[in-house]
Amino acid sequence: MNTETIISIFNEFDHQFNYKSHSELNSGHINDTFLIKTDGGINYILQRINQIVFKDVPGLVNNKVLTSNHIRSKYPKASNEALNNTVLSFVKAKNSTLYYYNKGINFWNVMIFIDDSVTHEIVNNKEIAYEGGKLLGDFLNLTADFDSSQLIDVIPNFHNMSFRYKQYASSIQSALKSRLTKAAKYIQIVADLKEEMHILQNLKDAGKIPIRVTHNDTKISNSLFTQDNKGICMIDTDTVMPGIIHYDFGDAIRTICNTAAEDETDLSKVAFNLEYYKAYEKGFLEKTKDTLTEIELKYLPLAAKTMIFIMALRFLTDYLNNDIYYKTTYAEHNLDRAKNQFKLIESFSEKLKF
Repeated sequence: MNTETIISIFNEFDHQFNYKSHSELNSGHINDTFLIKTDGGINYILQRINQIVFKDVPGLVNNKVLTSNHIRSKYPKASNEALNNTVLSFVKAKNSTLYYYNKGINFWNVMIFIDDSVTHEIVNNKEIAYEGGKLLGDFLNLTADFDSSQLIDVIPNFHNMSFRYKQYASSIQSALKSRLTKAAKYIQIVADLKEEMHILQNLKDAGKIPIRVTHNDTKISNSLFTQDNKGICMIDTDTVMPGIIHYDFGDAIRTICNTAAEDETDLSKVAFNLEYYKAYEKGFLEKTKDTLTEIELKYLPLAAKTMIFIMALRFLTDYLNNDIYYKTTYAEHNLDRAKNQFKLIESFSEKLKF
């Protein structure tokens, strides 16, 4: 995207300073995100939201803003400057909406960039895992009294295992023979794990696990840290909606405890890091142990296995569907991602005897 377009879109928002430069941030699979540097004291994040994936972008942006405003309300004595450095803060468009819709083509939103912050694609020490656990625990605590009925389901059935299996079954029916052949080993694994992978879904459907406001995309790169790796806040709240805490805990473990990136093709590098699991769990429970129910605590390990599996299933499904959901850079990219996650499940089962 050319600079003139970026400047034009950025200037549709009610920010305080002039554009100086921009760079693209490439950590996500779905949206396009740019860091905008200005000539003043505040920099910004400009994000184009993928409306193919997200069908109700105005509702999505409203979810993000409502959640952030609720978290901000927990710190009534803090200054705006302090809050802008610890909580996601959104900038309205000049037409007073929370987003800009340029020429009926793309939806955009703007946030204040938290300076001197870092993210991690891979966890390299247990201290980061521990801080990540505390961050998720804080997010769940801060939103515990937020009425989740105010939020739309950004992606209906996002972590619904029965729904994901239906999507997968459909992809099997329409997949190219060549892709079915390459995926045969993993198709069998999906069949073998079907019953176990429905346990949490069945408990949720039966009302045995409480519904809470959940983040729903808690990979470690969505945790923001200071330069010395102390937790700041959870970011990328596009998928905030009602759910169960096992979605968030499990997806965080999926990325924190993988010894490699999720598209690493050398599977000998992929293993489940038990030390990081224990560190993350420690931080998480320090914040939440007094608020979680007995059944929520009981199923935390299964949550980890389930969320690793559901990502493996989604990557495999997209591969069989000829790569229509996730961004890919080569023909086998989604299959390699799926292989990676299935290897992680294997290692998880060995390490936790689960």
